[in-house]
Amino acid sequence: VEFAFVAPVFLVMIMGGMDIAYQAYLRSVISGTVEGVARRSAVGGMTTDDVDAAIIDTVKAVLPVDAQNNPNTIRITKKSFSDYSSVGNPEKITNDTAPLGTYNVGDCYEDANRNNQFDASGGTNGIGGADEIVYYQVDVAFPRLFPVAGLLDWDPMVRATAKTTVRNQPYGAQAVPPVRCN
Repeated sequence: VEFAFVAPVFLVMIMGGMDIAYQAYLRSVISGTVEGVARRSAVGGMTTDDVDAAIIDTVKAVLPVDAQNNPNTIRITKKSFSDYSSVGNPEKITNDTAPLGTYNVGDCYEDANRNNQFDASGGTNGIGGADEIVYYQVDVAFPRLFPVAGLLDWDPMVRATAKTTVRNQPYGAQAVPPVRCN
């Protein structure tokens, strides 16, 4: 009789602990994969597709079976910048008119991604070129390993994000972005 009272609570605790441990394991694999692929890409010889394939193959190998063939499970973002201070910042304004500090008509800016418009997020999609800074972000969503999530009011999906930033090797000259004025 005592076992009947203790067993359900004990089993929920065991499954909850294993679920949390599995999440920690997956997050560490995802983080290690992103950092390893970024380092290999930084020395050259990898295309954007090679980077995506290397990340996807490794991450899919440790995901639960029902998440392995879901194309919405893994989202990869790669952006290149000319220097570390540009990561996550808008394109540089070279000639600022009032109001100062914000982009407005009449300002000149470095068009880092060469799309002929000022971008608040800056950077160029992809793994960049020589001596550029590349920001990698991998977002993974996968179902929980155990059905205990419903009992504990947890989200049935786990979301993990891994980010890293590396500088490509200086195997060539860095392209100088054009300055545009509007």
